[in-house]
Amino acid sequence: MSTMNVSLPASMRDYVDQRVAQANYGSASEYVRDLIRRDQARSDLRERVLLGAESPLVTESTEDLFTRLRGAAGA
Repeated sequence: MSTMNVSLPASMRDYVDQRVAQANYGSASEYVRDLIRRDQARSDLRERVLLGAESPLVTESTEDLFTRLRGAAGA
């Protein structure tokens, strides 16, 4: 794992310390990694929503369609 140093104002460092304690993170690094993972997931979801919005409308809803959609979603 590589290292990255981040400079924060005292107020933000205090906030991170509070979140680490309140949410039972083991360290500030663990908290930041969690924030990054959540941001990645949100970005991925946004991309998928935009792709869905750009896709053609389906005019017929059938059980087969929902089965294929569930399979594509990994459900």
